[in-house]
Amino acid sequence: MAAKPEKKPQEEPASAGQMLYGWLQAIVPVVVGVVLVFTFLGRITIVDGGSMLPTLEHGDRMLVWSLGYEPKQGDIVVLTKEFEEVTGPIVKRVIAVGGQTVDIDYAAGTVSVDGQVLAEDYILEPMEQQFWQEIDHITVPEGQIFVMGDNRNISNDSRNPALGAVDTRYVLGKTCAVIWPLG
Repeated sequence: MAAKPEKKPQEEPASAGQMLYGWLQAIVPVVVGVVLVFTFLGRITIVDGGSMLPTLEHGDRMLVWSLGYEPKQGDIVVLTKEFEEVTGPIVKRVIAVGGQTVDIDYAAGTVSVDGQVLAEDYILEPMEQQFWQEIDHITVPEGQIFVMGDNRNISNDSRNPALGAVDTRYVLGKTCAVIWPLG
């Protein structure tokens, strides 16, 4: 005698609450993971303004690495220090780190670190002194950095006493790639 196939009980449709719970179980770990990655590893930052021309253009999107990053001379960094009318992320080049001495000769248009004139093939044009650029000699305190934009004639940077040398705690990270250039 043949066995009768067992009848499977019909499953009841999931309630709206059960469906929502299921979606939350899938979405929450992803959101937490994204937040952790952008908080501790890196983030995407948009260049605002022309102070880093010709290296970076207004609107460029950059990947910024932050995990374990320690600023080094020549790096392009993103800062969060607010001063005067400047708010939001600031993108600048590290000219000197703690313990180094910076001398700026506006007449010659040169920047020296520890007595050595920097070879700055990345700047847009020769530097001229602006009315707010008062710092021309500084020994950078330990735990701080001296930053300047590559477009020296419009860059509001460490030459301005309102910003001055920047505590490294304000550094979000180092620009490691332009992931979506404007041009």
